[in-house]
Amino acid sequence: MSETPAISLYLVPTPIGNLKDITLRALEILQSVDVILAEDTRTTGMLLKHLEISNSLQSYHIFNEHKAVEKLVERMQKGEVFALVSDAGTPGISDPGFLLVREVIAAGLEVQSLPGPTAFVPALVNSGLPNDRFVFEGFLPHKKGRKTRIDSLLDESRTMVFYESPHRLLKTLEQFAEAFGTERQACVSRELTKIHEENVRGSLEELIIYYQNNPLKGEIVLTVSGKPEKKESREEKQEKRSKKYRD
Repeated sequence: MSETPAISLYLVPTPIGNLKDITLRALEILQSVDVILAEDTRTTGMLLKHLEISNSLQSYHIFNEHKAVEKLVERMQKGEVFALVSDAGTPGISDPGFLLVREVIAAGLEVQSLPGPTAFVPALVNSGLPNDRFVFEGFLPHKKGRKTRIDSLLDESRTMVFYESPHRLLKTLEQFAEAFGTERQACVSRELTKIHEENVRGSLEELIIYYQNNPLKGEIVLTVSGKPEKKESREEKQEKRSKKYRD
């Protein structure tokens, strides 16, 4: 039997709020790798201090990833093992990571992603909206391309999941109401897993009114129901059957 290839890069999810959400396997990997790549070494440093882990930390973020990737791959080829973490949640989900993963794989090295915390899954599941089929849109463009992106979702029938910042939430709700209709159902989840976790559910119009009077802080996931699929009336079904027989 051939030996299992050694892992060069681990993608390690970290808690999105509640520090108890770190997994036993994540602890094991963070303790055993040669270097931990962190989006913000200060944020990750505080987490590692809490977890009593003293491994080497190196900065890896959106502003240096293109310059850093080639050297990191070279070090992996020489045998060093890395773990990539983001400030919170799963690396690569609206955070740096994709470029490194792609290049490590292209170099013939092994990557392994650990399961663990990510914000959009609990938000989707507790929204009360259909979750058998959904689409994750991440952050909308801030300015250029924003309307185009929203317009591209006008006929989307799956539940849609977005990340949004507190100061843009109201604007986004208003734009969605204009595009999808004020009665479209949605849920705003904030501070997931933290002490002040809140999930506000209702129509887009109800959410707009609520947040006009209740300014908010914290990380936000916005879940919006898809376009209702048109159901055929009895008459339309009968017409289809009649046409089939006539043909």
